[in-house]
Amino acid sequence: MNYAVIGTGYWGSNHARVGAELAAGGEIDSVVLCDVDEERVTELAESYDVEYTTDYEELSELDVDAATIATPSPTHHAIATTLLRDGIDCLVEKPLALSSDEAWDIVDVAEAEGRSLGVGHIFRYHPALRDLKQRIDRGELGRIKYVNSSRFSFRIPRQTAGVLYSLAVHDVDISNYLLDRRPESLYCNLDCHIREDIDETATIVMEYGEATSVINESWQIPVFGKRRDLIVVGSEQVAYVDYLEDTVVELYDATVSGSGDAMRVRDEGKQVYETEQREPLKLEVQEFLAACDAGEHPVASGKVGAETVELLKLARTSSDEDAVVDLE
Repeated sequence: MNYAVIGTGYWGSNHARVGAELAAGGEIDSVVLCDVDEERVTELAESYDVEYTTDYEELSELDVDAATIATPSPTHHAIATTLLRDGIDCLVEKPLALSSDEAWDIVDVAEAEGRSLGVGHIFRYHPALRDLKQRIDRGELGRIKYVNSSRFSFRIPRQTAGVLYSLAVHDVDISNYLLDRRPESLYCNLDCHIREDIDETATIVMEYGEATSVINESWQIPVFGKRRDLIVVGSEQVAYVDYLEDTVVELYDATVSGSGDAMRVRDEGKQVYETEQREPLKLEVQEFLAACDAGEHPVASGKVGAETVELLKLARTSSDEDAVVDLE
């Protein structure tokens, strides 16, 4: 298989490294890098001794079979639809697009062309989160009541997309992934104080029947350094994952039971579980390429990506109207 990476910025350069490693290990035949910045792509291609181009429309002429698109989000639709129509399977970095119409159009083109389409919802490949998902599905946590996600740091907001599309895109998808369904309603509040129309803080509440997911994202919190974590409260156990530690899942054997004066707290402490160490990005690319070989879609499919973009659109509507949005 001949594989291309389009976009060689910060995250695209990581994809380039993974591609070079897979080629060196014999998992793919070749890697081609593509970027409009010729100086940058030349330097990166030379460092891995691979071919490069500055025009993604040339990739079909180079016999590329599959490609990762790691360019700025506003370019995803044009690049993905072009490549899919050229017979190239695509892994598109999140978000799939910046509008639900464009996101679903990419999905429709992939289906029409019979191509594999994946989206870079990388936390679906996070070892600890995958382990937690298995525990939830086995019923170890009991009935899931509450999910809380936080991503905090202190930085200048990006110029192109705020925390809703840069950070919350992960946690909206993670909530759907863990609970295995879409929310019934959502409420969102966005704050834009530094850059006009660029949200630097987002709070989202999503209701899934008996379960509630609360998402907190901000680029204006200097308190914790960089914080990325998840808490899942079940009727039997509580789980904690620090995303900065790829392999650790903490389970707290703690519940409140009874009613009225007969309520009691049971807290038996925690167990720490270590999962297998695997790089999420490499696993994501490997599973995407395996799906391409099989003519299938990976677990983080185009449909998953489009549904997430649709929820982000509704979250912005909720914030603009200061109202709960009923998805049903």
